[in-house]
Amino acid sequence: MSREIIIAPSILAADFSRLGEEIAGIDAAGADWIHCDVMDGHFVPNISFGADVIKAIRPVTSKIFDVHLMIAPVDPYLEAFAKAGADVITVHAEAGPHLDRSLQAIRALGKKAGVSLCPATPEAAIEYVLDRLDLVLVMTVNPGFGGQSFLESQIEKIRSIRKMIGDRPIRLEVDGGVTRDNAAAVAAAGADTLVAGSAVFRGKSTADYADNIAAIRAAAAVGRVPELQHGSAQAMRSSGTARLR
Repeated sequence: MSREIIIAPSILAADFSRLGEEIAGIDAAGADWIHCDVMDGHFVPNISFGADVIKAIRPVTSKIFDVHLMIAPVDPYLEAFAKAGADVITVHAEAGPHLDRSLQAIRALGKKAGVSLCPATPEAAIEYVLDRLDLVLVMTVNPGFGGQSFLESQIEKIRSIRKMIGDRPIRLEVDGGVTRDNAAAVAAAGADTLVAGSAVFRGKSTADYADNIAAIRAAAAVGRVPELQHGSAQAMRSSGTARLR
């Protein structure tokens, strides 16, 4: 299923001393979603922010809040993030023993449910929860810090998960080291939602952010050209078959 490319800047790379202004800036610059990386210093080796910060910045924009919980345990905090204004809540397959239960809880809170996989976690970990999902997030760096380099080993995982998803209405998101230089490869592998932090917040103005977002989006579009051509060819064949009938 071919879906429009979503660009979700990660506010982990923003200037936290003026976080509201930064979010308003990427909103005006063309961000589709706002990606919020929540780290607990336990599941990952860093601490970022919690539900109170998300609640404080929620009035700044009407864009989708894509909240990525890199915390363990996760279940006790789902309601707090839902109430704070998250639209999509993504938990890690590695963060607890009962992934299916966590996904059910997110859905019960009225939110979209996502699952994330660390680089060493195989795609088989989500095989039996696919029908609970609205989003799969492939980590293309080891979670915990912004500004890391993209792990090329994850391209094949992205491609494999795209096949697993099939026609299900599930977004395939990639987070970690995404730039204008690798966005084409990521999109070609099947990703339709790209998280970018440092690559978006490079520069000091909304105009800079807009240029960065546009460059990533354009690169991703180039990567999808073979997919779109394949889709057009299939449509033409179907049309021809219909006429023959």
